Amino acid sequence: MDSEFITPDWPAPKNVRAIVSTRKGGVSGGPYASLNLGDHVGDDPESVTENRAVFANEAGLESTDILWLKQVHGVRVADLDQSIVCCESPIVADAATTTMSKKGCVVMTADCMPVLLCDLSGSRVAAVHAGWRGMAQGVIQRALRCFDSSNEVIAFLGPTISQRNFEVGAEVKNAFESRGAVYASAFKLQGALQGEGKEKYLCDLYGIARIILAKAGVAHIYGGDFCTYDEAERFHSFRRDGVRSGRMASLIYLV
Repeated sequence: MDSEFITPDWPAPKNVRAIVSTRKGGVSGGPYASLNLGDHVGDDPESVTENRAVFANEAGLESTDILWLKQVHGVRVADLDQSIVCCESPIVADAATTTMSKKGCVVMTADCMPVLLCDLSGSRVAAVHAGWRGMAQGVIQRALRCFDSSNEVIAFLGPTISQRNFEVGAEVKNAFESRGAVYASAFKLQGALQGEGKEKYLCDLYGIARIILAKAGVAHIYGGDFCTYDEAERFHSFRRDGVRSGRMASLIYLV
């Protein structure tokens, strides 16, 4: 079985483990080939279950150690230290955090950006589903509030769609510029249609995340050099493949 997993290249503490899947190494067929980890995209449920077991094994965890979220492009951060949260079925959230060992914080993506966070002391980790909607609402900032100090946090930006392939309308640009003029640097005018407000822009999700993290005091930011859209043999992409597309997963936990 041809498999590939990404291990973040970052100076995380020794007790922090992180892994990012690609589309390689699973059993799904057709547009989901082959390591699809999303159970909500129309893939065969048994294939997804087997794929998740493969992913857990590669991460060094049991399948039951990983708590999968129902992601809704919101800002809720699930605190996995709270037993009441872990009993939710499903856990509706777009980020997860924990200070407990062997409890996997995971998010699924197929163009949106996964952001993995840990502190330099190795006492807390978090995983964030950071699409443009979630970032515009402040999901990264919400996750950072779980840490004692943002200055002690390091971040890894996982696979997302690159700026050259992510065309958006003026409403997306306006959603960020309403939070600060600094975000204008993350947008390039692509073309203007007739009528005010109908412009098209190329949106830099990595750039937006870096601005958010820097404004919050996070100085140590790694990753950010992937493109899910361009690398068709390596990554799933919703914008490229449509609704019948698989999902990757990005996971972080404490040993």
